[in-house]
Amino acid sequence: MKRSIIKNSSFILIGLVFFLSGCRWKNTVQENNIDVVTLSQEEIKSLSFSELFKVIDVKDIQEDIFTLLNEDYSVLTSGNPSHYNSMVASWGGWGILFNKPIVFHLLRSNRYTLELMRKENTYTMSFFDAEYKDDVVQFGMSSGRNSDEKMKNTKLTAVQTPEGNMTYKEAKLIIECKLIQVTTVSPDDFLIAENKQFIVDAYAETKGYHKIVYGEITNVWVRK
Repeated sequence: MKRSIIKNSSFILIGLVFFLSGCRWKNTVQENNIDVVTLSQEEIKSLSFSELFKVIDVKDIQEDIFTLLNEDYSVLTSGNPSHYNSMVASWGGWGILFNKPIVFHLLRSNRYTLELMRKENTYTMSFFDAEYKDDVVQFGMSSGRNSDEKMKNTKLTAVQTPEGNMTYKEAKLIIECKLIQVTTVSPDDFLIAENKQFIVDAYAETKGYHKIVYGEITNVWVRK
């Protein structure tokens, strides 16, 4: 009897090993009493865009915009697989313009990513969980105009969307945009003295006034 039990146990153990070898190992965490599957960095890098993300309607974005922009920060990315650049942007928002969903940003006129956005007429706005904040901040530490070291040294994994725009596999939310308008601010338009002074000081540094950039939202992607 004992020999039979041991034999059966061996078959169960072997079957379990084969089952686990065919599955990708995932960790689970509790969020609102619901088990949420989390992927390791290695797993994220190994998966394709379609395996990681699903498209949703812009009205179904669950994240709070003030947290996304002011605490999580957004990463604006434009270019193509052979040459692209990213920057950190935390001033802006989204809404409706010409009866279409849009995002807007207040950017310094000398941003290299802005130059690529104007060249390509498309870009992505990506958001990340807190664990990637140090990686995100690195995009704001230097320009990519004269060197691609910033883009080479990031631990984030670049990937193209189905529309051909650049973003990152580690993102939790991606807003894909078509550039529709770029306007230049004037110091005289600012009614609060400290805000006006900020614009004037930035001009002294860059020799150009800030740009207000508007993009039409064409797709919204969230992590599966």
